[in-house]
Amino acid sequence: MKIRLIEVAGSLYGGAMLNNIRIVMVNTSHPGNIGAAARAMKNMGLQSLYLVEPKVFPSAEATSRASGADDLLAQAVVCETLDEALVDCTLVVGASARLRSIAWPQLDPRECAAKSIAASSNGAVALVFGREHSGLTNAELSRCHYLVNIPTNPDYPSLNIAAAIQVIAYELRMAIRGDAALAKPDSDEESLATMGEVEQFYAHLEAVMVESEFLDPAKPKFLMHRLRRLYNRARLEKQELNILRGILTAVQKRR
Repeated sequence: MKIRLIEVAGSLYGGAMLNNIRIVMVNTSHPGNIGAAARAMKNMGLQSLYLVEPKVFPSAEATSRASGADDLLAQAVVCETLDEALVDCTLVVGASARLRSIAWPQLDPRECAAKSIAASSNGAVALVFGREHSGLTNAELSRCHYLVNIPTNPDYPSLNIAAAIQVIAYELRMAIRGDAALAKPDSDEESLATMGEVEQFYAHLEAVMVESEFLDPAKPKFLMHRLRRLYNRARLEKQELNILRGILTAVQKRR
């Protein structure tokens, strides 16, 4: 009986963490992929689906492909922008099949699952999937702390978006079953800034750099992109963010 109670408690705790993890699909072209993704999510216990500017939704094809997971479609959150879908998240991981001109911190699916489960006990986590044919843009990737890449056959690396979501969802499920996933969460996660707060900081930083003529808005190059990578890698705490914004405000007052 004691063992059974521990198993039940672990299941409830793991389920609560999964509920804090959202799948975000950006600008999906085919509604059938949304339905298939919902089915993959429900198979593994994920409930939260966010859709950013889907081409067609709601859709009978999405409902058909969901095959019993239409409750996830009914409660899906439709957003106009990616920032809207991420505003309250403290960890964002973007999925990509290709390398970028500016290297981004990269995870494999198992590492992604472990980090997501650990972070989900104290805040919302977003796993972001881009368009079927082109994935995430560099601007969208700059909203992410990490990039997750699914190892595939190099001779045939193309992976359907719903299949990619299934792989990540499976790893999340397996992470929940592991002892490490049920350990006490890192208390540091509680103090992390949300993506909404971080985006306000980036806007403030860019404004100060333009005002001080450090950044030429006509020739920005990759400056903000590189700074985003720097601060995203640090995963700023709220107090740290307040210090940085205080410095920026002091600079503005001296001008």
